[in-house]
Amino acid sequence: MKRKYLVEFIIFFSYFLFAVAWTAGTAFLGPIMQAMGIKSLAYASFISTAVTFAKIIGTAVAAWVLAKFGTKKAFAISSFLVCLSIITPFAPNYPVLLTARFLMGLGGALMVVYFAPIVLRCFDAKERPIINGLNAVSFNLGTALVMFFVGDFVALFGGWKQTLVAFSVASMLFLVLWLLFGKYAEGDTAQKANVVQKKEEESYTFIDGLKDPFNWKFALSYSGLLAFYIVLFTFYPKAGISQAKVVILMGIVGALAGIAYSKKYTQRIPVIRVSGLILILSIIGLNFSQGNNTIATISAAVCGFVMFLPMTALTTLAQEMPNVTPRKISVTFSIFYSISYIVATIVPTIFATLVDMNNGSFTVAFIFITIVSSTFFIGSFFLPEPSKLKEEKAA
Repeated sequence: MKRKYLVEFIIFFSYFLFAVAWTAGTAFLGPIMQAMGIKSLAYASFISTAVTFAKIIGTAVAAWVLAKFGTKKAFAISSFLVCLSIITPFAPNYPVLLTARFLMGLGGALMVVYFAPIVLRCFDAKERPIINGLNAVSFNLGTALVMFFVGDFVALFGGWKQTLVAFSVASMLFLVLWLLFGKYAEGDTAQKANVVQKKEEESYTFIDGLKDPFNWKFALSYSGLLAFYIVLFTFYPKAGISQAKVVILMGIVGALAGIAYSKKYTQRIPVIRVSGLILILSIIGLNFSQGNNTIATISAAVCGFVMFLPMTALTTLAQEMPNVTPRKISVTFSIFYSISYIVATIVPTIFATLVDMNNGSFTVAFIFITIVSSTFFIGSFFLPEPSKLKEEKAA
């Protein structure tokens, strides 16, 4: 096996296991709080808020950590933080639990940013769509595994504590694998892909990234989709819409279809634009199905599919921009996720406020989240098409 495929195997399953441990921790939050004798729902909401802040902070500092420690050590740090999930089942009190979940979320936030520079360094342009697509589906696969088989895991390991420990041990195993095999010849593949490695470009900072209009267009386009995704799993069950599993499953199918599309076609914008438009229509169907379970299920299936269909193209688009380097792409995705998570933190609060202001009615809030989700479609008219940029440069 070539080293680069082993590297991909390790980073894929490292993030997959983060999703597994994270989702399982959320699923077992009831018994965890019960074991501590805590009944306040506000405490549970603080855990979610702490996680959101961890994602914002983690993605914002990810590029700095990468520049400071290098790729191997930076990813090892993120993996180590994810392994701190081992504390969750043994947390003696609420502050320790909150800290453990925060650090774990921080590790996951760092890890997701490092996908892009690692893929850029290890794989050539023809391979990247496949690898990007696989990485895009890893979190959904981990989430789906827990959602559908959490009861089986509890039965297998003998309890929720043992289950969380088993997931954490698996993460530790992949941390060891990364420390042993995460070394690769940085720059070799980049040179083959004609990636510019000039010194001044490798000093590209977070501030430089904030000055780049592309990074803002890139992040804001995705932010509405992410905000909807979080609102969907947070509030939709309370509105009587409980098709979350359908969205997860069809998201996996959509991500695989996205790999096939991006492998065959070099243009990235068309699939982003069409998916963005269909996403809006499917959200309208989901929001206003008025209790019709068939319409809600079909809308959820379409919604999940088109949410993840363009993810490969979106990630690959950023990697195909002119004069891209591993340093620049790490800054781009650091900004991409930090801005997206900030928006995705504010939007659910507004959504909940609108429900409260309308005496528990979700109608206005549904209209609001539909409008927010349209950023993906609108953003497609402002994002550049890398293939055209290359043609213009060649001309």
